[in-house]
Amino acid sequence: MDVLGLLFNGILVALEPMNLGLALLGVVVGLFVGAMPGLGSVNGVAILLPFTFVIQSMTGSATAPMIFLAAIYYGAMYGGAISSITLGIPGASTAVATTFDGRPMALKGKAHVALVTAALASFVGGTFSTIIFSAFAPALASVALDFGDPEIFALMLLAFATFVGLGGDDIPKTIFSICIGLVLATVGFDIISGEPRLIFFEITGFSHGIRFLVLAIGVYGIGEMIWTINTARYGSTMTKVDVSAKSIWSAIKEFKTAWRGTAIGSALGFFVGILPAAGATPGALMSYGVTKLVAKNPEEFGKGAIDGIAAPEAANNSASTGAMLPMMTLGIPGSPTTAVLLAGMVIWGLQPGPLLFVNQPDFVWPLIGSFYVSNVIAVLVNLAFIPVFLWMLRMPFTILAPIIFVLSLVGIYAAYLDIFDVWLMVIVGVAAFFLRILDYPLAPAVLAIVLGPIAEPKLRQSLLFSDGDFSIFFTRPIAGPITVVALILILLPLLKFIRDKFRAFKAKSA
Repeated sequence: MDVLGLLFNGILVALEPMNLGLALLGVVVGLFVGAMPGLGSVNGVAILLPFTFVIQSMTGSATAPMIFLAAIYYGAMYGGAISSITLGIPGASTAVATTFDGRPMALKGKAHVALVTAALASFVGGTFSTIIFSAFAPALASVALDFGDPEIFALMLLAFATFVGLGGDDIPKTIFSICIGLVLATVGFDIISGEPRLIFFEITGFSHGIRFLVLAIGVYGIGEMIWTINTARYGSTMTKVDVSAKSIWSAIKEFKTAWRGTAIGSALGFFVGILPAAGATPGALMSYGVTKLVAKNPEEFGKGAIDGIAAPEAANNSASTGAMLPMMTLGIPGSPTTAVLLAGMVIWGLQPGPLLFVNQPDFVWPLIGSFYVSNVIAVLVNLAFIPVFLWMLRMPFTILAPIIFVLSLVGIYAAYLDIFDVWLMVIVGVAAFFLRILDYPLAPAVLAIVLGPIAEPKLRQSLLFSDGDFSIFFTRPIAGPITVVALILILLPLLKFIRDKFRAFKAKSA
């Protein structure tokens, strides 16, 4: 049977009452898990993994449990944008980039536009990646294998190149922010020697490093709350929102203006997602940076640009499907969540790898069919609940601020069960507030601490392989062009900065 026939049969199986009900339940649970700060898809899937044994005993197959877990994964990708937009707290690391423009748009009274854009961009990204997955899974798996350590480092360097444009026109402050993020990313134990690094004041809590969610929720949860309290002295107490069928329909029509960010996020997110050990978070951050880089009005980013919401949301949903590809075709998880899914497959006696599509078509194609079904369910549920999400924004900030504070504390503690991380998050939030007062861009620091732990081991492993020869990043057929493009993108803003300073000096001396 050809691919279309197998896919059609798979969708029919996914639409069976039991599987459809599990997909709906999984999406709703995932939506809640994704919206809760500190939980995210990894925790949601891991916590509910034991429940799937009950599902398996009821259905007698491994397909239904995987459909349920995959639906949670999809729902969580959608849900992360909810708290990012309405509260300014990233529901998960994958939704941090959504906060950059989602929260400013909500504060302008256009939260309904932000939420609709996030939902529709997620749907487009998820659908695009599922179609590509269905058609080219084995071929794309071989492409992923071509990406070794030098290629992945070159890709991370390209991501860093887009950071320089995220901090506005003040290049020195942007570079300083990136360096701060990279320094924080190195806290902990050295990946090769095992020696402790930058464990401040010998506090043992730093031995596990500074976790990304601690930084993200500290900056965009606690820091944003303190900033809003500070500005509320001048009259800002609550956000005006328009909740009506007409406003929602108007926001749906406005989505067409976000085509650029949606297209970039869908394509780039899937590509990054299929790379082993990359995942949805780097894909979302890179898509945001690239979209700003090619935007007609890049100065609008960070102030409520609709493309700034569409790009990361399309990317994280596209990447979530992309991360399933190496898991199923190679047995290599493409993200932390797919690592948990991989464990579930092994528990149920399935062997991920190149022969999975041949030996287990009755499992593979219903699961792929459920991707389509879950994606449709997720966008419908998301759009239906938008009035409920907007209700949070109509609360006075005197009520909302304590809720944000408590959610941030509970979210971090629930994620890591470590009171040290809770205190560290509060300290990070206060520091972020003062940096914002001094007009230092925070986004580059947050992004650097995400990609730093990925880039450093790839750099060091590449140099160990080449005996310290940096030419390995230029001579390999895939890594070379990516590295050259990244260096050009890094140098362009710096050259523009030097040129502007020279012209200013010349004008003053004249």
